[in-house]
Amino acid sequence: MSRDNVNHPDHYTGHPSGIECITIVEHMGFCLGNAIKYIWRADLKGNAVEDLKKARWYLDREIKKRERGQ
Repeated sequence: MSRDNVNHPDHYTGHPSGIECITIVEHMGFCLGNAIKYIWRADLKGNAVEDLKKARWYLDREIKKRERGQ
């Protein structure tokens, strides 16, 4: 079977649950969805710490937005 690095790269479909991350995050706002995306796939890509830092960045942005009342 050939790999599809555009629509279904290994780190999109490699979660032990068998669920693709987009199935969950498409029901969230942008920042929360991106944070979950980076957490979900952190151990499926090369640098988990980097992805967790990206998730934290999106969480911090969401927190600031909510603290401003938006």
